[in-house]
Amino acid sequence: MTVTIAPSEAAVPPAEETSADEEFWVEPPASGDAPSSDVASSSEVASSSDAAASGDAAPMEDSASVEGSASVEGSASVEDSAPVLDVPEPVARDAREFGVYARTGGWAFALKVARSVRPGGQSAEETPKVSAKEFAALAGCSAERVMRYYKAWDKAADDGIVPHFEVLVPGADIELPDADVWLSYYTSRSSAASERGTAIAAAAQAEGIRPTKALEVAENPTALRAAILADPSTAQAARAALLDRLKEDPALQTELARDIARTDELKKAVATETRAADRIGYVRQIVENGQVKTPAGQTIDAPAELRAEAERHLSLIDELDDDEEAGQWATDAYDTVKDLVAQTVAADPELRLQERRTKFYSSLQKATRVFEELTFDDVDDLDTIYEDDMLQRLEELQQAITMCITTLRKAAPAAESAEA
Repeated sequence: MTVTIAPSEAAVPPAEETSADEEFWVEPPASGDAPSSDVASSSEVASSSDAAASGDAAPMEDSASVEGSASVEGSASVEDSAPVLDVPEPVARDAREFGVYARTGGWAFALKVARSVRPGGQSAEETPKVSAKEFAALAGCSAERVMRYYKAWDKAADDGIVPHFEVLVPGADIELPDADVWLSYYTSRSSAASERGTAIAAAAQAEGIRPTKALEVAENPTALRAAILADPSTAQAARAALLDRLKEDPALQTELARDIARTDELKKAVATETRAADRIGYVRQIVENGQVKTPAGQTIDAPAELRAEAERHLSLIDELDDDEEAGQWATDAYDTVKDLVAQTVAADPELRLQERRTKFYSSLQKATRVFEELTFDDVDDLDTIYEDDMLQRLEELQQAITMCITTLRKAAPAAESAEA
């Protein structure tokens, strides 16, 4: 039967998938009545819709052809056992076509492309099939749209899901895969063919979502920005994704660090979180290693009481949810542990003496480093930098150093006699 394609008359398939168990029952035409489908088959057209598979709409098939494919996957048996309903034939035909799409999704329309479009390498003389361009002209859509269905079928054929093009005959129906398999092979966006699109599609599949959804977001960054600004949950998802991306993208790490350094609010937030993390690390070190640093900087074994208190505070911090602030908890834990460390040092005379000695050496080293930087090597004319206050402070420093030396010298004989 020859079918005339009229692109302007479009019957779009349903855009929502239904359960594979859902079926549609129609009444066969009464005997003696001329089936309306025979009358309409020469001019009426059903169109494919990319939106049915992924949100992209365009005309594609004639209704007689779609009705023919309604026998795919057992629709004939559905009609045989259907209850008698008094409905017009166009309604019955729509129900049958809807049932086919509900069970097979885009496969019903991909089959029309696969069995009617000439595979690569075949000439027009070898097959009654037409080129993708000719098929698109008949369907009233673009050749690119036709090729997306063609490529989806080709991928599925390579996986053994459907037959290869060469064994398909125009007009002949075959058993088709389930509708939910279709989206694993089909994409309505040409950007998916690019290297960037392929990477996005692969990441989407790894996350268990449709590639078309991820591609749509990637193609509209303004919409993504609006969603992040308006919706806290979207912002949280974006933050988590950025953190995962930062682990493998040094360039993005540098850019983000630069943005933080140039934003006062972010710098303050980073400083606050860094301080909290350092305090938690101080407490965690006591729990995990059993050692603690004193205020002077010496490392000592943590007493059992100190270690138990540190472990208690750390357990409270570890139980916090991700969205809970740890700053105050970290401060409480740090202050408690520091007080216990100070009490430990004060209770042990030997430890207290060593703490004083360590603190003095630390201060002396700091003062030495600072004074060593006070040179005039890079000054050509001292008159240009001279201030009375400079000389006065140096004289006061000299007096303090002299006093320290005198005090230590007095202690030296006693220390020597104690050693003897």
